Amino acid sequence: MEPSSSVIARLGVAQTLAWGSTYYLPAMLATPMAQDLGVSTPTIFAAFSVALVVSALLGPAAGRMIDRTGGRSVLVATSLVFTIGLARLGVAQGVVGLFAAWVILGIGMGAGLYEAAFATLVALYGNRSRGAITGITLIAGFASTVGWPLSTSMEAHIGWRGACLSWAALHLTLGLALNLSIPRVAATATAPSRPTSQTGSALTHHADERSQRTASYALAFVFAATWFISTAMAAHLPRLLQAGGASLATAVMVGALIGPAQVGARILEFGLLRKVHPLLSARIAAALHPLGALAFGLVGAPAAALFGVLHGAGNGILTIAKGTLPLVIFGPGGYGHRQGVLMVPARVAQALAPWIFGMCLDQFGAKSLWLSSALGMMAILTLMAVRQSAPLKTSTT
Repeated sequence: MEPSSSVIARLGVAQTLAWGSTYYLPAMLATPMAQDLGVSTPTIFAAFSVALVVSALLGPAAGRMIDRTGGRSVLVATSLVFTIGLARLGVAQGVVGLFAAWVILGIGMGAGLYEAAFATLVALYGNRSRGAITGITLIAGFASTVGWPLSTSMEAHIGWRGACLSWAALHLTLGLALNLSIPRVAATATAPSRPTSQTGSALTHHADERSQRTASYALAFVFAATWFISTAMAAHLPRLLQAGGASLATAVMVGALIGPAQVGARILEFGLLRKVHPLLSARIAAALHPLGALAFGLVGAPAAALFGVLHGAGNGILTIAKGTLPLVIFGPGGYGHRQGVLMVPARVAQALAPWIFGMCLDQFGAKSLWLSSALGMMAILTLMAVRQSAPLKTSTT
């Protein structure tokens, strides 16, 4: 079955809502939350980090369920979980209530963000899902563009609590309706089938298992490294650029370029780069942050915009790679569970990135880019070691 543009659009809008009301929520509401609850702003982000760890732990189980039943039921459930979590956050009265709400939101994030949407597409369309995965990221790439101004506007008019309750209402209405509209799929056996050839079949199977285990470790590291970079930049980019000599106005301008650069790169991937192997596009994308950091390190403030565009473009393509690389390397069988397992280190790295990179920035200033650039270079080298081989034959829907 060929991917449906209608399904892609509905999933894309639902993902925009999910990201805008969870991942991008603290950036706009952390300060008023902290002031009202009588805690420090870092405490708000600590609760958010707990949610990311919870999402990492839950991801494999959510992926396995999508493999077995399709994504519709899981995504519908997450709409309700997001509703409960955001409503609980909106009425929180202290630290315990704050952390409890973010734990609930972490459950929703573990089963309701990109990995779940990608697994849903693979359950529906199998190996034909690459373009559909790109399509979802094209739409949801505007989550911060929509979410940040909307959260800011709601906070200004009805307060941060009203904003959380409004996001909850959107999940209970729009998000639930969109996820309910996703087609059902029949339950399938998703484990990879063993080679049927008798000659050397056992040896071949074990060799394939070793190769795929190595590829799994490699992708898990690449995803962790690149998500660390992405989250560190999302949390600290303005301060980093100012430490490198850029003005506040320049830092804000560069931050505004990140979103368009991500979407532009995804359009490029959807057009030109879809003709090449996802490993090649991932290698190119992983190189863009170190190249931008090199330019900023050598030239300083005049290269800040170039750094922002290159970082954003690389991040945009790597988001797609997180969905397409496991598909082309391992095949569609067991995709959801495998995707969840591969993303556990990435979610943990994402939770730690603001704290670790923030300490480096306090200590070393703009030289902290050595850390993110080193991780980017290690990701490139790791991707170079992954073979462009066909996946094992799998049972498909």
